[in-house]
Amino acid sequence: MAMKKIDNTHYIVVKFKKQRKESVKLKYVLSQAVIFLKNEFVRADILVSDGRIVSISPNLISPKGCSVLNFENCIIIPGLLDVHVHLREPGFSYKETIETGTLAAAHGGFTSVCPMPNLKPCPDSIENLSKEIEIIKRSAKVRVYPYGTISVAEEGKVLSDMDGMSENVIAFSDDGRGVQSDSFMRNAMLKAKSLNKVIAAHCEDNTLLDGGYIHKGEYARIHNHKGISSESEYKQIERDLKLAYETGCKYHVCHISTKESVEVIRQAKKSSVDVTCETAPHYLVFNDMDLIEDGRFKMNPPIRSESDRKALIDGILDGTVDMIATDHAPHSKEEKSKGLKDSLMGVVGLETSFSAVYTHFVKTGIITLEKQIELMHINASKRFGIGFPLEIGQPADLAVFNLNEEYKVNSDEFLSKGRATPFEGMNLFGKCKMTMVNGRIIWQENLTEK
Repeated sequence: MAMKKIDNTHYIVVKFKKQRKESVKLKYVLSQAVIFLKNEFVRADILVSDGRIVSISPNLISPKGCSVLNFENCIIIPGLLDVHVHLREPGFSYKETIETGTLAAAHGGFTSVCPMPNLKPCPDSIENLSKEIEIIKRSAKVRVYPYGTISVAEEGKVLSDMDGMSENVIAFSDDGRGVQSDSFMRNAMLKAKSLNKVIAAHCEDNTLLDGGYIHKGEYARIHNHKGISSESEYKQIERDLKLAYETGCKYHVCHISTKESVEVIRQAKKSSVDVTCETAPHYLVFNDMDLIEDGRFKMNPPIRSESDRKALIDGILDGTVDMIATDHAPHSKEEKSKGLKDSLMGVVGLETSFSAVYTHFVKTGIITLEKQIELMHINASKRFGIGFPLEIGQPADLAVFNLNEEYKVNSDEFLSKGRATPFEGMNLFGKCKMTMVNGRIIWQENLTEK
């Protein structure tokens, strides 16, 4: 982390119009931290008032009525953005709720999340979407931007009411299922193009699955498990990239896991296809030989081989991989207690994502901290139009981390209802000390906003 000096003349106060009565009326000075300002780290204090950043200055003099929060030895960064989570509500609140999922997000430093639409009812119409939005308005602790489905009931047969939902969703996805029909995906992309919306695709060719449930690799062979082939992922990505080129659609690939996926996306970017992609921390840290016979290592797509893991890292380094998302996918303890073969697919990640990436890739010198923020905030903001930088006049959506604080992952301390994480018991660096959304403290060590 390179740090630049900021001079004492950089003290600006911006006046804002009086906010609505229900708006936050809190004032804080966040002092003694190193902050991420205009893509550089500088030492300065931040004044937050009425939900916005009104001043950034070294040695800021605290106005009357301010609470001063000392964050010496910490960094302050723009709130993390996660474009791929599962909040399970409506329909599956025994796994997670919008309240518990967004509290977990704040616990991990996230200020904006985008929940996938595999819900009950799934948001395939404005009527169904409104049920999710109502819960979001009532319960969310961070900013929530829902996806709408591509198809009715995610069955890949009839287009959802994309027109009706367009203004109220971040993008369209049938996450959890791949769109099997070429012609259907072409029509979906054309519709999304007309609405200036992103298609975010879970890529999985059902004809190539063969009953698999972990990676079709060495671990599966040794332990007699049925494997999921890499082809089931990258072959559908290849198809979609051709369709995205043909239609001009904004196309985003969810949770890529294979070396072939990285390469076909790399080549598509060179051919000016409007494509971005994400991977997740567990694909970057683990390979299939790290698996144990435990449901906390089962997700879809699966953790793959060491060559796949290295290819994903190379994709991050050369810019092919744009974002790190969590694919936070909580299930009940019972659903995750049936081993690799019979547990449901999905692990939680909101509360370990930043520290896992920091520990394994920044602290080891593979990427810079600036690059991590690009992967977990900047690129998602550019693609999906969410999130706010640490700048005067912007909403105070931010996270505070102590990079030197080491902790052992203990899922019993999670705020999520989900407990299944492959990082269980690991020692990680980079603990979230506070998360603020719109000037309100949502998470602070020993304090949770109610």
